[in-house]
Amino acid sequence: MSVKIDLTALPAPLKSKLARTTGHIALIERWNRDHADGDPRWLAYILATAFHETGGTCLPVRETGAASDAVAIARLERAFAAGRLPWVKTPYWRRDKDGKSWLGRGLVQITHRTNYARLGQAIGEDLISDPDRALDPEVALNILFTGMIEGLFTGKRLSDYFNPRRCDWTGARAMINGRESAETVAGYAKAFYAALSQA
Repeated sequence: MSVKIDLTALPAPLKSKLARTTGHIALIERWNRDHADGDPRWLAYILATAFHETGGTCLPVRETGAASDAVAIARLERAFAAGRLPWVKTPYWRRDKDGKSWLGRGLVQITHRTNYARLGQAIGEDLISDPDRALDPEVALNILFTGMIEGLFTGKRLSDYFNPRRCDWTGARAMINGRESAETVAGYAKAFYAALSQA
């Protein structure tokens, strides 16, 4: 059974951002292709995560929305120096000995070389040789779905929060980034869930 979304049922801020992009369509198509009989709350939370992590585009982006690693690195350095990244202990965006930066990329901002290696292995992509592969739309979709379903980002997975006995929209943020923006993403997810319908 396929799922579709009624954009007119979304709150104005979500509706206006999604009206300018087609990113959400690829997420719904992937769901309908591979998970059509799954829990629609999972899709709602996947949509909410991609919406939040990409600044409302649901398209793969580089951290800070920068067009290049150099620009993203400069922005992250300024934010770090100004104390706006208190959760960061080691600046993961700084280039390694091979000149590569392990800053966030994709529909979920994966960071750190170890995460690129683990997720690349899980989806059969060499993200170590070319971390920018995480910006490819198909690769980014594979990372998002595999990571959230199998719990590859933090060890927490969709089934931990959405199952026959549990529905935890706020706690589900722990799959990606602890409690950071948990209420915001939960609000997006609930709105997406209300706008989803089965055809």
